[in-house]
Amino acid sequence: MTDESEIRNQDTIRLSEIGLKYRFSDTNPRLEILDKFMQEFKFHSKMILNRWGVFEFSIFGVGILAIILGSWDLGIGELKGGGDYNRWGTEGMLFLNDLSLMLTLLSIIAWIVFIFQLFIRFPIMRENLVYMIIGMIAIQIGYIYTFAQNPNFPEEVSIGVLAPIILVNLIFTFLINFVVHKAVTETRDVHVIERHSHPDPRVVETAWKDHSLKLWSFGLGVWMVLVNIFSWSSSKSVALRPISSEATVFDFPWLYLICSIISIFLLIHIVWYPQFMLGGAEERIQTERAREVSGQFNSVISKNIQGVCPICKEETAAIQDTRGKITIPCEYNCGGVGAPGTVCEICELTLPTRINCANCNSNTTISSHFSRQDAW
Repeated sequence: MTDESEIRNQDTIRLSEIGLKYRFSDTNPRLEILDKFMQEFKFHSKMILNRWGVFEFSIFGVGILAIILGSWDLGIGELKGGGDYNRWGTEGMLFLNDLSLMLTLLSIIAWIVFIFQLFIRFPIMRENLVYMIIGMIAIQIGYIYTFAQNPNFPEEVSIGVLAPIILVNLIFTFLINFVVHKAVTETRDVHVIERHSHPDPRVVETAWKDHSLKLWSFGLGVWMVLVNIFSWSSSKSVALRPISSEATVFDFPWLYLICSIISIFLLIHIVWYPQFMLGGAEERIQTERAREVSGQFNSVISKNIQGVCPICKEETAAIQDTRGKITIPCEYNCGGVGAPGTVCEICELTLPTRINCANCNSNTTISSHFSRQDAW
């Protein structure tokens, strides 16, 4: 849940508050992962219905319009007939039917508007959106090149034929998994550690649950698969023209239309959710390494932090681990260690939530012993 959302609506439901009427884990404990996905799916659905407005749905509509204008010639016959095989590239564009050329230009304009709308609406995901678009274009170029050399692909498969597709998919996987996904998850980690630090470990654990990215990550993977499917379908439908009377759904871009429309929705969801979850606290979503290089902020905490008295700046006994959990030794010197406010496992006495500084004898809350530098 974003800080921005919390400010706008204090009654906003949190992911950890979502309940399920039916749990798969009741049948088999091993199916608990399905319960978590269903809980996140229900949460995401509610947030989309409550948070998406005219702008988001207009982006989706423009995306669908761009797809239709680029894949359907509205009865003109240019696409269905296959065009002139002797002309290609810019020369082929010059010999297009006037109405077909108009539809092509309108499709290009619609795609430009679609991308600009995404940039305007989701500013903290702009950099990652560029990587996603580059990866998507690379996949389409790879399939176009493959079908241009082998129109009957995948009937005739060899390493040489598959090489372009394998190469572009490696690039695509790197951009999505090791740049976009890593940037979002690491920014989320810093956000939770810095913005939701609390002496009570139960509060911190709830914050991690509220900022879960399991379904978002799954949607990112599905989007990658759909990009490959619609790129293959569209390239195949063009490579086999003109379409015969025995054409199947794979020869005509129906599969392309279905998969690309779903992928457009997923793309909007992928760039929307980090904006929704972190939008009130971030200007850009970056990986730990990119943040270090740009000099914006220190990296995600990679080692335990010793508490420092907010009055005299001397180190205290409190320690914060890499996930933001704070622990202190028992004040009765029994050797026990635990989170403030919990029961000591050794002497069974409650651990304090405030601590006395041995240097200046000040008594302050334990959470104040850890500087709260803004994560972004």
